[in-house]
Amino acid sequence: MGQNKAGLHLFKDYRHLAREYYSGTVFVAFDTETTGLHSETDFLMEIGAVKFSCRGEISRYDQLIKPPVPVTEFLTNLTHITNEMLQDQISSRAALPDFMRFLGDDKAVLIAHNAPFDLGFINAELGRMSYPPVPNRTIDTLQLARWAYPRLSREKESGQYKLQSLAARFGIQVLSAHRAGDDARVCMEIFKRILKDTMSVQKDYSVHSDPESLMSAATAQQELF
Repeated sequence: MGQNKAGLHLFKDYRHLAREYYSGTVFVAFDTETTGLHSETDFLMEIGAVKFSCRGEISRYDQLIKPPVPVTEFLTNLTHITNEMLQDQISSRAALPDFMRFLGDDKAVLIAHNAPFDLGFINAELGRMSYPPVPNRTIDTLQLARWAYPRLSREKESGQYKLQSLAARFGIQVLSAHRAGDDARVCMEIFKRILKDTMSVQKDYSVHSDPESLMSAATAQQELF
């Protein structure tokens, strides 16, 4: 695990994920919706998150945020978030401290699909308030999926590692694509599926589980690699 040039503490020790997960670590899968692609000039308009551990789901967070710029028609068509929906919502100055309280402390491991994008926006907003960046270790499920399923990169159709593409492949129900709360839930489910599929290559873990479940996980992993 190391800090990259964007100041993100990315967890890349993928062969020890099971040890991390079954030790009782708290994870927070999260997603953001933004007014554009550039954290320097665009802004948050929604944060959604699911806090969970190996014992199950703990709590959820979902907050619309009123940005200082209007939402474009393109984004409304994509996310179904309108300017009217955001008109009476809280600003990022209120939302970000609230979200940090939801995380609890720096012990929770964050999970996001294309994590540098989402954390880049959150850290940019924190920086505008003279707050330090998020210190938590973070797993990028985009990179995790590329590690777990290298064969997908050789398929003719592109975009196989996108969140919605992985959800469709794994049969994970998508209730509201491009809304932060549901995308965070889907991200959590994809993380858990990848962990299951890679059990045979996980190291230094101890988990009390049904042997048939572990066998089926190993079989699924062999088919996908």
